[in-house]
Amino acid sequence: MKSYKKELWFNVPGRRGFVNITRQVEKCLKESKVQEGLVLVNAMHITASVFINDNESGLHHDYEKWLEGLAPHQPLSRYEHNSTGEDNGDAHLKRQVMGREVVVAITSGQLDFGPWEQIFYGEFDGRRRKRVLVKIIGE
Repeated sequence: MKSYKKELWFNVPGRRGFVNITRQVEKCLKESKVQEGLVLVNAMHITASVFINDNESGLHHDYEKWLEGLAPHQPLSRYEHNSTGEDNGDAHLKRQVMGREVVVAITSGQLDFGPWEQIFYGEFDGRRRKRVLVKIIGE
């Protein structure tokens, strides 16, 4: 069995944002030479997420509104976590909702997606470098 590991680094300039990372993961898959197996893609920071959905700008806008409705950034006093000197209590909750990682099957050397599926990095407390782990195992 083959094993491959790579870290992807992101620095989203704003507090929040979504980055389509499908092409980077496909590049990792090609480098791994795995034809049949699994790829794990996970955010290595507790205020960021990796998820699968459609690459549609309206949906991304809807996510932004929905997440802000669930866990608004302001007022900062809303979150006990922020009493530690942080201002990202909302980002931890948004990450919890959006998830830490995705696992995608690899079939014939390709990511085995359903229609419209793509992989996204979700940032909820940006303006600094954060990493995403890509781990591929298979034959």
